Amino acid sequence: MRSKGAGEMSEERFTALVVEEGGDGRRVEFRELPLSALPAGDVLVKVAYSTLNYKDGLAITGKGKILRSSPLAPGIDFAGTVVESADPRYRPGDPVVLTGWGVGERHWGGYSQYTRVKGEWLVPLPEGMSLKHAMTIGTAGFTAMLCVLALERHGFIPGREVLVTGAAGGVGSVAVALLAKAGHQVVAATGRPHEEAYLRELGASAILDRSVLSGPGRPLESERWGGAVDTVGGAVLSGVLRAMAMRSAVAICGNAGGAEFTTSVYPFILRGVTMIGVESVMVPREERLAAWARLAHDLSPDLLERMTTVIPFADLPAYAEQITNAQTRGRVVVDVNR
Repeated sequence: MRSKGAGEMSEERFTALVVEEGGDGRRVEFRELPLSALPAGDVLVKVAYSTLNYKDGLAITGKGKILRSSPLAPGIDFAGTVVESADPRYRPGDPVVLTGWGVGERHWGGYSQYTRVKGEWLVPLPEGMSLKHAMTIGTAGFTAMLCVLALERHGFIPGREVLVTGAAGGVGSVAVALLAKAGHQVVAATGRPHEEAYLRELGASAILDRSVLSGPGRPLESERWGGAVDTVGGAVLSGVLRAMAMRSAVAICGNAGGAEFTTSVYPFILRGVTMIGVESVMVPREERLAAWARLAHDLSPDLLERMTTVIPFADLPAYAEQITNAQTRGRVVVDVNR
């Protein structure tokens, strides 16, 4: 943010990546804007980092209908420092994190050096965690934690492996790390076998080619998975369900492989399998705080560094294309001030 020179009326300005859709077509461009262009809100935040999630990639490239308002800065999460606050829970200088609540979809998002939001959408940065590491976790890691917590509430089947699909992606990478940290034998399913070393470094005990799950099969296969996190959907989810163990559960949170899938009733009526839908946008505050506290405890800074690529703001459009083509690994953190 800068000010005009001496003798001019001072007007603070910042840079944002803005998507504008309308009768003249679709424009994606970096714009320099005054603070007065920001929407109303309780808290003004100077953004340090955002991340690139699959949904953000769709929003920037236009490959999916994500944005519900125009013009808008995408970016469904961010970490930064409070500048001004009308919310008594936050004071200038407080480090904060935001994921969800329609930010980057309906509301001005994290691809902006400054943003203004409702105080109730923010959570304090967990103690001992840096702003960068908070965005290494970001929406993807937060979603992974919600999946793990959902499976823990249901209970894992003792002696059985736990499966993570889309394991080299953002949600999958964190899910592998969290489940391995909890002591489970984690099988990482991926369509990118060259990522085996990376996934084993995160804690995977075995690697499974995703095609094994997406191919045709019988209504029920041999019981194998004592729990599963599915980030892919489509035919992969169909394959996961066929091999779930008796009274096990699969947490589903993504559709990169398709929004529709085909299955029979047999996993549910013959094995009592539970399918748990996980959403991360409208999670109540207390659940958010608990999930972030657990993330701060279970993910070491060294591990977070190994799954992180930090990119400058200017490279964001190019990386958006890559993530929609499954060409990124782990977590992509966006430094909006570089």
